[in-house]
Amino acid sequence: MELSRRILAVVGGADDGWSVHYRARAIKAAGAPVVMLTIGDHDIKTDTGILDAMKASMDGGNLGYTSVMGSDALRDAIARRVTARTAAGAARENIIVTPGGQAALFASLTAVLDPGQSCIVLDPFYATFAQTVRAASGRAILVETPADQGFQPDVGAIERALEADTRAILINSPNNPTGAVYEPDRLAALAGLCRRRGLWLISDELYEAQVHDGVHLSPRDLDGMAEQCLVVGSLSKSHAMTGSRLGWVVGPGEAIARLGDLATTTNYGIPGFIQDAGLHALTRADAVEAAIAARYRRRGQAALAAVGNGHGVRAVPPQGGMYLMLDIRETGLSGGEFATRLLDAERIAVMPGESFGQAASGHLRIALTVPEADLRDALGRIADFAGKLI
Repeated sequence: MELSRRILAVVGGADDGWSVHYRARAIKAAGAPVVMLTIGDHDIKTDTGILDAMKASMDGGNLGYTSVMGSDALRDAIARRVTARTAAGAARENIIVTPGGQAALFASLTAVLDPGQSCIVLDPFYATFAQTVRAASGRAILVETPADQGFQPDVGAIERALEADTRAILINSPNNPTGAVYEPDRLAALAGLCRRRGLWLISDELYEAQVHDGVHLSPRDLDGMAEQCLVVGSLSKSHAMTGSRLGWVVGPGEAIARLGDLATTTNYGIPGFIQDAGLHALTRADAVEAAIAARYRRRGQAALAAVGNGHGVRAVPPQGGMYLMLDIRETGLSGGEFATRLLDAERIAVMPGESFGQAASGHLRIALTVPEADLRDALGRIADFAGKLI
């Protein structure tokens, strides 16, 4: 029996660049010590207050079907958060709750792309972006944000890449994997392009609370963009709730209502006890969010100091998020080759830059998700290893 072309095209049969991560996991499972710096999952647990709220909701019997849009209380809390942090603001009708940011991204792309239509994806990109465009029956057009320009978007290059069937542009700032925070003037130019060409702008803002240098600007705040922008949010990174799978989309009321139709045919609502935990996080856990942001800011600074200014590797200071990019082009190796040799020699697992697109070739992504002392030791060893390759 044949499978659909759509499902077979999601990954497309190519190497997704995660082979180093999977091999490192296998080595660790076999009992060998490996420092895992590959994925953005916190090394801290979800705050006990949030977990207590989840348990109380379960014990109280909140185990049945819920509204496919999300509970009114949670949607209102998300709207208050958006209103407090942006000029455009939001109300309940602008919010749908989703099972994590990834589902929010898929829903947003499904809402704006007809089969075969194209979406601009800025490279480097979070590993699932191009796959999610394909999963939504779209076609990804990759446009590089050059390393030597701080991984900032080149709006001229984006406009030149547009095709007759392009319907959307997908961005992510603060960016995973690069840590770049997109500059306001570049976002304004991008918004102008979207208005001129009638394009949707999908903005993944999972790291909006983790800005270490600069200011986060949601493009939804720019003139006229509230009606053609869909913003993806989540509690995974801000409140260390990756496993709870709680995200949302912010957008125009009509688009959000249609996303409710999609939710009816897919997840059919999020567990009520998860939503109650999210409500607690948004209304009573501001200190938790601030502490998590501060943790990654400190770790980024510690990692920069540990790398130093040696030969073979240069750290790219992260402006936001929970990752650090290392430029290892001086070694002459690709990110994949370096990561493979590093794992074999030092038992340190990192992500090759090529896992996130070609613009990050010759780079490594380091997840700042181990204790600071371990992070310093690992980065120092990486720097020494790179120096031996010169």
